Amino acid sequence: MSETFKLVAELRAKAGKGASRAIRREGRVPAVIYGAGEAATTIHVEEKILMRQLHTGHFMNAIVELELDGATIRTLPRDVAFHPVTDRPIHVDFLRLTGNEVVTVTVPVHFVDQELSAIKTGAMLNIVAHELKLDCAPDVIPDDVTISLAGLQVGATIHIADVKLPAGVKPHGRETGLTIATIVAPKAMKSEEGEAAATA
Repeated sequence: MSETFKLVAELRAKAGKGASRAIRREGRVPAVIYGAGEAATTIHVEEKILMRQLHTGHFMNAIVELELDGATIRTLPRDVAFHPVTDRPIHVDFLRLTGNEVVTVTVPVHFVDQELSAIKTGAMLNIVAHELKLDCAPDVIPDDVTISLAGLQVGATIHIADVKLPAGVKPHGRETGLTIATIVAPKAMKSEEGEAAATA
């Protein structure tokens, strides 16, 4: 399950590009909290702490508790805009969470046990989907989806239906029929097979 981050937020008195630039000069990042049928709330957060959380690699799949005016608001990051030159964050969108409602997240796929598959003898792993779009409650968002390749031989196909997802986690929409990866023969083997077929 993904971890929970905490950020201290302050209300933004003014909106607009000029006000946002002034906030960034103070080491803060403009942001907005929206959703749950409430009006959008414009805020700003400390850039250093935000950067630290972004560098964990799973900020976008983590619950972020924003402390604002003595209240704690549970949110899910939905978008982070970065400066095209400096790569510094310049704006963040947070989705307000009101309970354990189902949300859609995108999590990375990790493959293990390559040494127990045909890859050990030269086959190649052809990854079709590096990430999976999943539906789940915020409290059970996985950091990633780990797939074992143990026992898979050349020609094997891994579909999302073959993957055991954590309890309460389901593929999003049409992703139910998604092909995640295939095990394919090495190029050398393919070329030898092609030559053999040509001379037969």
